[in-house]
Amino acid sequence: MSLSPDRLSRFARHIVLPEVGGAGQVALADAHVVLVGCGGIGSPALQYLAAAGIGHLTLVDDDVVDVSNLQRQTIFAPSDIGRPKAEVAAEWVRRFDLGLEVEAVVTRVGGANAARILSGASLVVDGCDNFATRLTVSDACVELGIPLTSAAIGRFQGQVANFAGHLPDQPCYRCFVGDAFDAEDCDTCAADGVLGAMVGMVGTFAVMHAIRVLLDGHAAFGDPQFGTLHLIDGMAPSMRPLRIAKDPACKGCGQKA
Repeated sequence: MSLSPDRLSRFARHIVLPEVGGAGQVALADAHVVLVGCGGIGSPALQYLAAAGIGHLTLVDDDVVDVSNLQRQTIFAPSDIGRPKAEVAAEWVRRFDLGLEVEAVVTRVGGANAARILSGASLVVDGCDNFATRLTVSDACVELGIPLTSAAIGRFQGQVANFAGHLPDQPCYRCFVGDAFDAEDCDTCAADGVLGAMVGMVGTFAVMHAIRVLLDGHAAFGDPQFGTLHLIDGMAPSMRPLRIAKDPACKGCGQKA
């Protein structure tokens, strides 16, 4: 694949970076990213995935826009209230860049549909709001051999990590959290609160991490840092890396050990 003159102009600031270059921008244009969750994390993540020129985006969310979302979910406006987030998000991408392929999937990822939704992706970015879906996505990524960028937030704390549990020496997301969170219940922004700017910080850092994976083997920036969890403290502020070990008994990736 080569970039047309207008695409070269649009991504000129990427291409002049030695760590990205023309080959790296072509790799981004060739990539297919599935974004699970178009809400707090997914909204700012989507903006910078699209701005990076990711050629094919699949947006997955079963929720609708609520007035309380507008404090942090920056792709939505009051006129979008009541509409499916995935569809509104796809419309935002089409307005932003006609050169990108985008599709909306208005459903929740579960055991019955995960393989179908995620199949063919270069990378999955998970910013959903419950552990059950996160673990389902992680297990499917391991089975399909797809790397996963996972991002989560609670109040002023964020977590971002790249996982490649399909590789024999790498952990998956389930190695990190275990099996206790397969249930639907979890803490929510409604109960605990969240600062809008903190969501933006975590969402955009997740895109930085996603780009690391997509450029691996194509550009100098591509160090995926698989299995390293970055703990982000918005109050301090500070960031601390934590290495996650592969669990040989993990029911998600243990057979890959």
